[in-house]
Amino acid sequence: MAATLPYLTLKTAWLAGSRIGIPDGSVLLEPGLFITAANAVTVLMDAAVIVLALVLTRPWGMRAPSWLLTVPVFVATGLLTPIVLGFPGQLLLRALGAGPDAVEQATRTPFLDPWVFHVVYTGFIVQAIALAGLFVPYARERWGRRWQGVLGEGLPSPTGVVAGSAAALSVVVALTHFYWAFGGTAGHNASQIAQYSSDTAVGSAVHGICALTAGAGAVLLAKGGARRAWWPLAVAWTGSAATLCWGMWLMVAATGGGTGPDERTTTATYLIYAGQMITALLAASVMGRFLAGRRPV
Repeated sequence: MAATLPYLTLKTAWLAGSRIGIPDGSVLLEPGLFITAANAVTVLMDAAVIVLALVLTRPWGMRAPSWLLTVPVFVATGLLTPIVLGFPGQLLLRALGAGPDAVEQATRTPFLDPWVFHVVYTGFIVQAIALAGLFVPYARERWGRRWQGVLGEGLPSPTGVVAGSAAALSVVVALTHFYWAFGGTAGHNASQIAQYSSDTAVGSAVHGICALTAGAGAVLLAKGGARRAWWPLAVAWTGSAATLCWGMWLMVAATGGGTGPDERTTTATYLIYAGQMITALLAASVMGRFLAGRRPV
């Protein structure tokens, strides 16, 4: 709960008109309903973490409807996982001297002061670790029978087709993100090409890894077998959540982005973001079919 305070404080200040942490020339200073709405929605999303912490720790939390708990936890997993993976990777590359230098940063359009990312993303990582530490024992007590034991028999053939489709599409999405991570320019607009750095490379690589994870989790659940059920389920849950939530987030950001000739999102980029969402939905449907078929042990 304490880890939500930096983000909530900054967002509330921005909604109130403050410019703390926002440099001159930032797109965040441009008037517009999109940015205001995005700030308001993200305030509510981070405030929901406080509610989740209470549900997962108070006795009355066991009586909460399953969907009312699992949907926010799924979204939290999806939004926080790429940050947990990506932000330390970005810091590591900078420490090794592979990050953007001062001259390169000075030529780019400013967005936020660097300290904002450190404060906010550190808070996000703490939230992710804390929520995982709270949710796992809660889920063990409430739904342990669903993921104890081995996978067992494979899922019906139609579900296997869905899992295979998720895996195939995840490869396409991942390869595209890896291509962008290594500096590929096809499918990107001029603004995205100009903003390429070790930071954006890590972000693209993480999205590719998450997509592959979603596809792999779906296949493992569909195949069944003698392996313990909890870890393929965790793989499918984490991969599909991260791929779906960030696919949606990137799609919304692209739709509400700049309208200049160098800022218009390309059709290829839209297709990859849509591919992320479709991959995740396919993997999530396999996961739902698996859980629905589990019997108490």
